[in-house]
Amino acid sequence: MALLGIDLGTSAVKAVIVDEAGQVLGTGTREIPMEVPAPSRAEQDPEAWWSNTVKAVRQARHEAGTDDIAGIGLDGHMHGGLLLDAAHRPLGHAITWADQRTADLIPEIEAEIGVETFLSIAGTRQAAGFMGPTLAWLRRHEPERLDATAMFVLPKDYLRLRLTGEAATDISDASGTAMFDVAARAWSTELCERLGAPRHILPPLLESADVAGYISEAVAAELGLRAGIPVAAGCSDQCAQAVANGLVEPGNGSVALGTGGQIVVATAAPLADPKGRIHTFCHAVPDRWYQLGATLSVGLSLRWLRDRLRLQSENPYASLDRLAADVPAGADGLIFLPYLVGERTPIMAPEATGAFVGLRWGHRRAHLARAVLEGVACSLRATRDAVVDAGGECESWLATGNGLASPLWRGILTDVFGEPLAYVNAPERTGVGAALIGGIAAGVYRDYAEASAAARPPLKLTEPDARCTAVYDEVYARYSRLSALLLEAGRS
Repeated sequence: MALLGIDLGTSAVKAVIVDEAGQVLGTGTREIPMEVPAPSRAEQDPEAWWSNTVKAVRQARHEAGTDDIAGIGLDGHMHGGLLLDAAHRPLGHAITWADQRTADLIPEIEAEIGVETFLSIAGTRQAAGFMGPTLAWLRRHEPERLDATAMFVLPKDYLRLRLTGEAATDISDASGTAMFDVAARAWSTELCERLGAPRHILPPLLESADVAGYISEAVAAELGLRAGIPVAAGCSDQCAQAVANGLVEPGNGSVALGTGGQIVVATAAPLADPKGRIHTFCHAVPDRWYQLGATLSVGLSLRWLRDRLRLQSENPYASLDRLAADVPAGADGLIFLPYLVGERTPIMAPEATGAFVGLRWGHRRAHLARAVLEGVACSLRATRDAVVDAGGECESWLATGNGLASPLWRGILTDVFGEPLAYVNAPERTGVGAALIGGIAAGVYRDYAEASAAARPPLKLTEPDARCTAVYDEVYARYSRLSALLLEAGRS
């Protein structure tokens, strides 16, 4: 007996098949293209989500050598969404979290409704790419599209719709739309009305481990699975990795690296940041919440550099790693600010732009690679500092993400943070977390505590190097000053 987790990331969809102990039996991965029809847009084709999910599941099933799946769970990237008509057909492409079309509208929305109102109800300020302001933008610029909408869903919800024929969302993902009452764990009538979101398009709410439906005969044949497998409602990507890594109780924190980067601390109550730098969202675990600080361009920065350098090797990211290893800490004075699609924590600036600062004649491709790794680490440190300052209590940090399999990047991040990081030395934790939630829905586990305990991952502790930390303290001070200057210049 096995469990299937489907992890819909921004750049790829992954299918992960695990046993009851959370050990990975097989995986499948397919890239998902991001479409940029205009400089401020970031959209994805929902049919690409589904067709690539089918391929990834079939690949994972073949690698695992089993189709005896007891339950299926899903997770996906947050905030953005997809409009559906009355027949549950997509009305255009999905507008993702990376989309910046609402950047100019955010100040107007916050001035009209009030930052304090959003913080007290939604646990977050508005941000470009969140579904709330996106619906307000559509009401103003594409009213006919919004009028034709019968329901919106979040990315992983569309996959579940295709799997089961049932349309809904879960509480953890809904809390990332900025239209949600995080304390009540329900849609906020006040925020929805004031943002112009029609009540009838809000999807029904489920807890993450609720059974949302069952695999149909037709879909089972397409995936190579049996019909009737229960499918959990699923959760946001951050909650999935938290479940897999045991971050279900207060006092635990994680540093997660993917397309973006996140600092997550579990809490027993919704704790809003009065400065509005971080987000407070609902955990997949009932009666639990988490504080989230988000930086937008982690893996995205590496992917951008990979493409610009035209690295054609079998593993271009390993090539970047080797390049960066040839340069000392500090990249010989070169600093990278990773604001390729704006930035959230701590500056909350969709208009922010990225930059290399300090370029000189002697700098090579290797310096660009090192500076990108260090700049991303500085952005994550700024995010961590904001979460801690906002009251996030954390006794120890877990670090997760496939990029941290690199000892170099793991060392850079630890040295920039200046404190130990326990690297989760196990693959595909987000997909594993989705699978575990599928196991709860199927009755394989009684609850989250049992599921997390069954799949506890091995950890590899990395201690900071005092000499490198001293260098990076200076780099971080320069990074912080440059960030403020660049932001001021962009606003003037």
